[in-house]
Amino acid sequence: MIEEYSFGFIKIDGETYNHDVQIGLDDKTKLWWRNQSHQIDKRSLEEAIDQKPEVIVVGTGEIGVAQVTKETRGEIESKGVKLIVEPTTDAVKTYNSLKKENKKVAGLFHLTC
Repeated sequence: MIEEYSFGFIKIDGETYNHDVQIGLDDKTKLWWRNQSHQIDKRSLEEAIDQKPEVIVVGTGEIGVAQVTKETRGEIESKGVKLIVEPTTDAVKTYNSLKKENKKVAGLFHLTC
């Protein structure tokens, strides 16, 4: 579970991170790299998509600067995966709520802007 988020900082299962992260279906947390900082394309979400989750939650930053491309949204939804894109503060709450409901959820969180 995500315990805390603030600009540039996230705490997950007792570990703190100061870089963008992704959480897989196995609950493992790792760095999340994108080709372009504020444009989220299919390659940026490929690992999450390959895990075949029910839901992918994307945190777009504190004020929501990062954006998922239209093509990527369409491709994810065509696979029957629900995509939720929100500013990171809201995305953290959504992710935790879905985890409590035992949904197969992958989370990707941009921690700054």
